[in-house]
Amino acid sequence: MRDPEEDSGVHVGGDAYGSVRVDPRRVRRSARGARTRRRGLVIAGALSCLVLGSSGVTWALTNYATKKIEAVDAGVQGSRSSSGAMNILVVGVDKRDNLTRKQQNQLKLGRETGERTDTMMVIHVSEDHRKVTVVSLPRDTWTAIPGNGEHKINAAYQFGGPKLTTRTVQAVTGLTIHHYVEVNVLGFIEVVDALGGISVCTPVPINDPKTALNLQPGTYSFDGVKALAYARTRATARSDLDRIDRQQQVISALLNQALSGETLTNPVRLASFVDTALDTIRVDDALRGDLLGLADQLKDVSTDDVTFATVPLADVDYKTPTGESAVLWDKAAAKELFRRIAADETLVKPSKPPKATPTPTASPSAPALTVAPSRIALTVLNGTTITGLGAQTRADLQRVGFLVPEIPGNTPQKDFDKTVIRYGPGREDSAHTVAAALPGADLRPVESLGDKIEVVVGRKHERAKKVTVQETAAPTAVATPTATPTARTATDNICKK
Repeated sequence: MRDPEEDSGVHVGGDAYGSVRVDPRRVRRSARGARTRRRGLVIAGALSCLVLGSSGVTWALTNYATKKIEAVDAGVQGSRSSSGAMNILVVGVDKRDNLTRKQQNQLKLGRETGERTDTMMVIHVSEDHRKVTVVSLPRDTWTAIPGNGEHKINAAYQFGGPKLTTRTVQAVTGLTIHHYVEVNVLGFIEVVDALGGISVCTPVPINDPKTALNLQPGTYSFDGVKALAYARTRATARSDLDRIDRQQQVISALLNQALSGETLTNPVRLASFVDTALDTIRVDDALRGDLLGLADQLKDVSTDDVTFATVPLADVDYKTPTGESAVLWDKAAAKELFRRIAADETLVKPSKPPKATPTPTASPSAPALTVAPSRIALTVLNGTTITGLGAQTRADLQRVGFLVPEIPGNTPQKDFDKTVIRYGPGREDSAHTVAAALPGADLRPVESLGDKIEVVVGRKHERAKKVTVQETAAPTAVATPTATPTARTATDNICKK
């Protein structure tokens, strides 16, 4: 079935989206007793079909959840208990039949009725239930659908519902699907609103009349309607492929919000979130009876433990025999990706440790810059007694393209003579770009910063200048085959403040 958004947008680059940010990894098991027992994982979510959130589902909710969640026969193998490794197929279904004309207009949706798959993901839960890997399957994947010939993968649901969708995904990935979760993507709006909204940021402009989005680079707080529009738009460089990146980032933001103290310590918000999430999904019967058991076993999962990956592609503009535009997987690289997932292998390499000594001031001999200012979010701190210096520097950095979403703060010490750029592990390349824009500033690695970058303004400061960055070229129409998957954690996806 043709998606009403099919013609929306330009075609998007995998790196086109900057992070939507979170504070560094939370300390686990620091609080015992009731609070620890309340941190359970809820598999619900929307559009990208998942809210992985430690969120208090270990209440006495088993009977309530079982009655509230609708069961669906997806022909999955199931698992005898909530322990052990498992693969969960999550399908986002776009169902508009129950919407009023006013709601359709508000959400910028077409008049089509019926159900269509908007998103497909495979969630792999590791053997020890300490890691979760989420693989997005491009809905334009050209593949064989059992008994129906070759079509885009999202046609499987139209031809044969959940059962055929499961069979198709098992055939193309080689994985055994143990459980099935189906999410009404429009219910995502209520999930976001139940959490009090989410924060996202984009380093590139988005102008999409179809979704009524007109955004300049920056950070935004979105309610459910806006968040859905942001996750669905194709009005960026690689269309549906870049939309996958946005959806993964939105899920990361949802996960961060669900794990936050604002949710866990607020009984009203927590109850609303759990109730809304349960109302948004349909699951296979085995998972329906043990969803909370699985949630309890995943109670210690954090944003650092959730990895997002996309399937390696060989052709992103394949012309099908029917004249459609589709994508072809790199079969060898995809096979290796799913082999690694089935074997519980880590997809994300650990960050490089910071150097033991401060990096010298940026100079003409400094390494080539590889990260553009539009992809770097900063925090500015005034390290002097000069009133307004932080605000002035913030405006200056924004002028030359950096993201500075927060109001500047002040350092406890007011004796900074030179401006200092402090950065956490893995942010050295970005820090070099900042240093090039702030002549005379010193670079200083600080492991405790996590993935943050801070600019501490000193008395001897200079105006920020524009810098030239030689970023990696955008993907061409034919992707380079590789056995190394593109993967990042949910923490990486969250907006860098």
